[in-house]
This record gives sequence, structure tokens and C-alpha cells, in this order.
Amino acid sequence: MENWLLGLLQALSLPEYGLSTLFFVALVSATLVPMGSEFAVIGLLKLNSELFWPAMAVATVGNAIGGGINWWLGYGVKRAYEHFHHSPDNVRALAWLQRLGPRACFFAFLPAVGDPLTTVAGWLKLPFWSCFWWGAAGKFSRYVVLTATILWLWPGEISLAANG
Repeated sequence: MENWLLGLLQALSLPEYGLSTLFFVALVSATLVPMGSEFAVIGLLKLNSELFWPAMAVATVGNAIGGGINWWLGYGVKRAYEHFHHSPDNVRALAWLQRLGPRACFFAFLPAVGDPLTTVAGWLKLPFWSCFWWGAAGKFSRYVVLTATILWLWPGEISLAANG
């Protein structure tokens, strides 16, 4: 299993597949599928550091489109299921989201809550494009800060193998 995962990570970071694979990984990781795209970004940039800004753009676009898919999923679920039982926690969360409006989608980059956040934004029928652009801004900020920090902290080679 470990060899398979190592082979997959190495294949995903190959320069000839880098940006297209990064787009796909970023898109899928922004949906409700439990997956992250940060290692794909780091792996690509370790192999080809001059792709920093193109990688930021491609990862952001893919991740933002994945957030848009979540919005439409939430919108569709809302239309299919109009009766929702409001627990006190749900009422507070929905009130917070409605109060912030589309700006809340800036936090779509957060682990565990970000993807459902964009889905609930669709459920509440918040404006799609405002949610999309706020989500894209948050995701872009996350990619730039996280990637630059990791590359700055570990400027040498990062080995994918456990024993270096």
C-alpha cells in the first residue's frame, strides 16, 4: 500500500503532467471528497520551482471550481429537500452564514468546514458568483501562504519516502 501511494504521489508530481494534474487534484479536493491538494502543489514546485505562480493560479482555479460544484450541490439539495430540522447549533451556524453572506465563503479553504460551507451557501441560495469569488480569494491566499511558507522552511529536497 505504501509503495502504491508513493508511486501515485510521484506520478502526480511529474512535470509533464504537473499543471493539468494539479488542476484535477485541486478541483476534486475542494468538493466533499476528503482529499487535499497541498502535497500536489508542493511536489510540483519541488520539481519545477519556476512554476510557482502558474501553479498558484491553476490550483486556485481548480479549487474554486470545486467550491462552485459544492454551491450547486447545496442548491440542488435545498430544492429537493425543503424541510430542514433546525437544531440550536444549525440555527446559529445558518444565522452566521446569512449575516456574513457570500464573504463567509472566503473561509472555504478551512479543513473540515470549508467544503460544507460552500455547500450550505448554495442551500441558502446566496449569490453564486459572489460566493465563488470570495471562495477563490481565500483559496488563493491559502495556497500562496502555505506553499511559500513550506518552501521557505524546507528549501532543500523533501523526500516522499519515510526514511528520507
